[in-house]
Amino acid sequence: MTIAGSDSGGGAGIQADLKTFAFHCVHGTSAITCITAQNTLGVTRVDALPAAAVVAQIQAVVEDIGVQGVKTGMLLNREIITAVSQQVESLSIDKLVVDPVMVSRTGAQLIDDAAVTSLRSQLIPLATIVTPNRYEAQILSGKEIHSLDDMKAAAEDIFRRTGAKAVLVKGGGMLGEARGVDVWFDGDRLEIITTIQVDTKNTHGTGCTLAAAIAANLALGKEPLIAVRQAKEYVTAALKHALNIGKGQGPVGHFFPLLTSSS
Repeated sequence: MTIAGSDSGGGAGIQADLKTFAFHCVHGTSAITCITAQNTLGVTRVDALPAAAVVAQIQAVVEDIGVQGVKTGMLLNREIITAVSQQVESLSIDKLVVDPVMVSRTGAQLIDDAAVTSLRSQLIPLATIVTPNRYEAQILSGKEIHSLDDMKAAAEDIFRRTGAKAVLVKGGGMLGEARGVDVWFDGDRLEIITTIQVDTKNTHGTGCTLAAAIAANLALGKEPLIAVRQAKEYVTAALKHALNIGKGQGPVGHFFPLLTSSS
């Protein structure tokens, strides 16, 4: 299940998540938290759903279909974050990937301070894996991040501060040697995860896609670090076949084998 916002442009949010689930051959369900009007150039409007509507969607799916893995994306406000956290606990959801959508990879804050506090204190402690980008990791760790060593220190600090079972600090917004390098820490292992660099401006939805791929792999029974490594390989392949659509930043090619075979 994805608990996230809707992207009318189809590149991120629940649209990206459901495509990613389908690629991994798991059935995707969703609980929509907000409706966005957006395209490759940006977001022009956001409307939050009532927290009760988000809860009703989660319960409807769990009570009938069941859930073997969950990822959260844009939760938007404190009320929704609190409601989702309560559902995760009451329904005993144990494979939870939290993409803490607080700050964009360019540094723009996306939710208010009250929502940031709720994410940090209520939802992230329940996470199997939390996947902050550079700026989100700075908020969660209280540390400035400028280098790979800073990313390592932040991953360890977030693990200790939040109680998440594992932390993946993403380097997509970094410069130099740390660009595109991710750091994993689970209390025992500190791992540096690298793949080849893909030179493309069309990277919309990469964070959503990575978290969704991790959740799909967890649902398939894979060990968390393996789930992360395979998810990163998937995103890298999708970036190689990113879609050059619209006038701005296009999305990754979620179904890249089909794109390859049709070319």
